[in-house]
Amino acid sequence: MAPGGSACKEVESYPAVADNAIATTTPESNSMTTKSSFGFVGKHGIQSNNGVYELLECPVCKNLMYPPIHQCPNGHTLCLNCKNRVRNCCPSCRYDLGNISCLALEKFAESLELPCKYHSLGCHEILPYYSKLKHKQHCRFRPYNCPYAGSDCSITGDIPTLIAHLKDDHKVDMHDGCTFNHRYVKSNPQEVEHATWMLTVFKCFGKQFCLHFEAFQIGMVPVYMAFLRFMGDDSEAKKFGYCLEVGANGRKLTWQGIPRSIRDGHRKVRDSQDGLVIQRNLALHFSGGDRQELKLRVSGRIWKEA
Repeated sequence: MAPGGSACKEVESYPAVADNAIATTTPESNSMTTKSSFGFVGKHGIQSNNGVYELLECPVCKNLMYPPIHQCPNGHTLCLNCKNRVRNCCPSCRYDLGNISCLALEKFAESLELPCKYHSLGCHEILPYYSKLKHKQHCRFRPYNCPYAGSDCSITGDIPTLIAHLKDDHKVDMHDGCTFNHRYVKSNPQEVEHATWMLTVFKCFGKQFCLHFEAFQIGMVPVYMAFLRFMGDDSEAKKFGYCLEVGANGRKLTWQGIPRSIRDGHRKVRDSQDGLVIQRNLALHFSGGDRQELKLRVSGRIWKEA
């Protein structure tokens, strides 16, 4: 038993975890023993690899650890979130964790520089260990979420991957051209609560744009909304503009704006009302007839800003 340690009782069962192996150095190369050709780089040019990765990897969740890094009296480490998950009991030796911080490991991590998680997708940034997490959240090479609004789709990927996914899995219509004229018909326009929606993808200027049309409510007011999202980052989206128009029977509504990046979630864009919003009563005026059926024709154009 470790000095001052006590065995845990009546805790959740976790698989026993082997002690983290510490990478060793060799006099010939003055670098850590390598298991792979790609790894961490220390501030002093020391190459590291899987051994160091395992040292900084939480044995429970397998994510890299950031301060505070906790350790038990026997030296086994884990992250703060998992310390709470295992009820303060070390998953390796079953001793109480207490409130011991592994200052040596925290300091060691501070001396490392790492490649971005998305290096295989094109990011060549080498980052200080403690900057890696923040960079990952904003890296322009990080995968995009599927822009399909009809379901909670969990697919992520680069733009070509998502284009193929939308076409093959969601059966989304694909069109070429910078102008469009779409007709939306609904037999019962009162069913706003069922969130009628449509998605069409346009290829224009070598880029892809998502045209959304759907019904929802703003407070108690039922509305229809059309808006455009750009399949790429916000910095690229700002290079384009678009306009939308809907009208009939002597009435017309127009909208002009900048497409939002698909980095912004569909619901976020919709709830911000950043698009052409049409109240249902006016939409029925546009539809004509006995107002028992929704018939809207939305036209638009996409252009590249000078």
